[in-house]
Amino acid sequence: MRRADGTHQRLSRARGRWAALALCLAGLTVGLGAASEPAEQPGGRGQVWVVDLDGPVGPASVDLIIRSIDDAEEVGARALVIRMDTPGGLDKSMRDLVKRILAADVPVITFVAPDGARAASAGTYIAYASHIVAMAPATNIGSSTPVSIAPGPGMPTPGAPAGSPAAPEDSGDAAGSEGEDAGRATPASTDAMTRKVINDAVAYLQGLAELRGRNIEWAEETVRYGANLRASEALEQNVIDLIASDLRSLLEQVDGRSVTLNTRTVTLAVADAGLRVVESDWRHELLTIITDPSIAYGLLIFGIYGLILEFYNPGMVFPSVIGIICLLLGAYGLQMLPINYAGLALIVVGIGLMVAEVFTPSLGILGVAGVVAFVIGSVILMDTEAPGYQVPFLVIGAFAATTAGLTLFTVGAAVQARRRRVATGVEAMVGGSAEALEDFTGSGHVWAFGERWNARSDVPVNRGDRLKVTDIDGLTLKVTAE
Repeated sequence: MRRADGTHQRLSRARGRWAALALCLAGLTVGLGAASEPAEQPGGRGQVWVVDLDGPVGPASVDLIIRSIDDAEEVGARALVIRMDTPGGLDKSMRDLVKRILAADVPVITFVAPDGARAASAGTYIAYASHIVAMAPATNIGSSTPVSIAPGPGMPTPGAPAGSPAAPEDSGDAAGSEGEDAGRATPASTDAMTRKVINDAVAYLQGLAELRGRNIEWAEETVRYGANLRASEALEQNVIDLIASDLRSLLEQVDGRSVTLNTRTVTLAVADAGLRVVESDWRHELLTIITDPSIAYGLLIFGIYGLILEFYNPGMVFPSVIGIICLLLGAYGLQMLPINYAGLALIVVGIGLMVAEVFTPSLGILGVAGVVAFVIGSVILMDTEAPGYQVPFLVIGAFAATTAGLTLFTVGAAVQARRRRVATGVEAMVGGSAEALEDFTGSGHVWAFGERWNARSDVPVNRGDRLKVTDIDGLTLKVTAE
């Protein structure tokens, strides 16, 4: 049920993003939103910056947070708060953000909020890397078991590398744990690759725990067993620093605390600081759209369609321009996602086979093989099962049916054209009718195809006779009586 609900939500978001894509592209041409704007007070010096991580950890969300840290450092902000509610996300994006937090010259506070939010999987790593971690009541943290990209026997599902969300089967107890062993699950597999991935994730999270003085033992539990804690337990076990009901309460509680940055130690003075909430700009919106797997996948297919149409009708220009733009945007989006290049190659081969069916009809053999390759490539295109980073089967089915339909339509039109009688050229004139303009034996003149023609006949012809064209010799028609 959880997987079905997630698919429905992804489809709903994808439909809205297709409409928003056109607006973002238009915004690029007019320079909409040159930078993030504050929700309160201009400037930023002496303020606390707040940026939201609401949803999967991916290229778009991490890009916005990293740029916010850069800007907060530049203006001398007192601190930056990452207000988090995430199910996890992509390993590469998570590690990029963790590296930036560790190198930050401004205190970074992760606040798991509002009530009911979570810092699952990749969110746990980000929280452990932050200088201060706080949670709102009725929130939870954990479920950090990595899921193997290439599952071996016993692995529940394929997914993302270390740092991406665990599958529901080994996520642990989402509401917390009761007792030492609660929330634990048996590790999914003991094959060499799984051990390497899990041990890497354990060491990574424990290194962050050691750096920030947090619970090292629980860091191993949440990776190996998918352990999960509610806010009160997380505070008790030294996983977080405090519980706060809202942002203002958080700032009051951390006021006066000292945090160690890379080059200095600072004492937080944020109780009365103004707030600057970072709003998303056109760059973030565009990145969010084109890094949605459904959108990137669609842009890739539309780009190929545009180039094929240009090949069929050289000189149209418009299809090739749109096709190239879509291909570039799709390629940019895909290169930021965990792509299975074998899947991408199968998609290209599938489309190539369907196009080959048009030029070399094979009674549908190439076309069917192309559809099969297209569908298989689309299914395995995304090398992860991280939330929000898969192409829904409905989208794959729609594109496969559309592509196959266009191919069959083109093949049908080609077959009908092949069977149709030639309508132009010499071949079309043979068998046509002509009218004698004079009496002649041997050579004379006839009216045919709207013009006056030289004619030759082996039998006598009288003016006005209806004749039939049997052959053409240069500009002379060979005729005989009908």
